[in-house]
Amino acid sequence: MRLLWLAAALLAFSLIFAGTPQAQPSGPDAAAIKKVLETQQDAWNRGDVNAFLEGYWRSPELTFSGSNGIARGFDAVRARYQKNYPDRAAMGTLDFSALEIRLLGHDAALVLGHWHLTRAQGDIGGVFSLVFQRFPNEGWRIIHDHTSTVPLT
Repeated sequence: MRLLWLAAALLAFSLIFAGTPQAQPSGPDAAAIKKVLETQQDAWNRGDVNAFLEGYWRSPELTFSGSNGIARGFDAVRARYQKNYPDRAAMGTLDFSALEIRLLGHDAALVLGHWHLTRAQGDIGGVFSLVFQRFPNEGWRIIHDHTSTVPLT
């Protein structure tokens, strides 16, 4: 009986850890997600908001959460960026850092990180959490973005 309990406990333990998302994965999925973020950063730093937005899911189901509430749909997210960053000076230079990628399954990932804008009118920055989904034709895209501003110290 004791052997049966031990076997059951080992099975439960292995199932729990087999289903645990992998933190800081390497390999093609992590590289593809990092590439989306690098492409976004490059587009931002060229002043090209539309190219930056290519990293997002082009869907009415896309969501963005921030200090001004929730924007729903690709068009609303684009309008939010265009309103908050109307010109190159407002955009500044973007830097993503401290990225943590956690695969949540074959086609889903969570990315945590820091963002920083260097601007003539004053730097700003903060943290973000992004939910990525892999799509058959588009590859990895952001389906939810929660970005917060954190005072710089």
